[in-house]
Amino acid sequence: MKYLWIDEYLKSKRGVTKDLQAEWNWERYLIDGKMFAAVCLGSDNKPYYITMKLDPVEGDYLRQKYPDIIPGYYMNKQHWNSVKPDGEVPDDLMKHMLDEAYRLVLSSFSGKKQREILGLSVCGTDCTKCGCYGDMCKGCNQVCGKVFHAPKGQACPIYRCAVNQNKYANCAGCEQLPCDIWRRTKDPSMTDEAFEASIAERVGNLK
Repeated sequence: MKYLWIDEYLKSKRGVTKDLQAEWNWERYLIDGKMFAAVCLGSDNKPYYITMKLDPVEGDYLRQKYPDIIPGYYMNKQHWNSVKPDGEVPDDLMKHMLDEAYRLVLSSFSGKKQREILGLSVCGTDCTKCGCYGDMCKGCNQVCGKVFHAPKGQACPIYRCAVNQNKYANCAGCEQLPCDIWRRTKDPSMTDEAFEASIAERVGNLK
């Protein structure tokens, strides 16, 4: 198989687990128990297909363009596609397809569940790495945005905008990311350089 990077690439995504479906001899990649991709192994334990979920329109387009992409092997032919492991599909396209499969299955969960799976707050912060996490603050997801630094009894402005007003799972769904609300919530103890680095890190976490 030429896509030797697949295992590491998929396991690096937040919330992803891997198992072996022994009956099929498939290495499955899952989000909270839901499969979004699989490496289908033969009796010699060598891959013969890489299968992933895709939007039906995109899947149909790609199947017409690349002979090495076929309707999902032993899967729903409309929503799943399989790729030959030694074919001509470029690595960048394969990564895009796997990213889309991950996104599609993740988005099938409620916004609250998505944040739980990702282990991130609405703004892309990993609350468990904050020095205030624990006794002072239980974390954005656990308190529905009503964190210690927000006005008493109110959610953080970022949480209020993304979840309460726009019904997003997190800020990743917003075209204005990072927006003015992000910049107005700057920790006054941070330097401008540290704040910009924080924004870049959080945006990266959400992508």
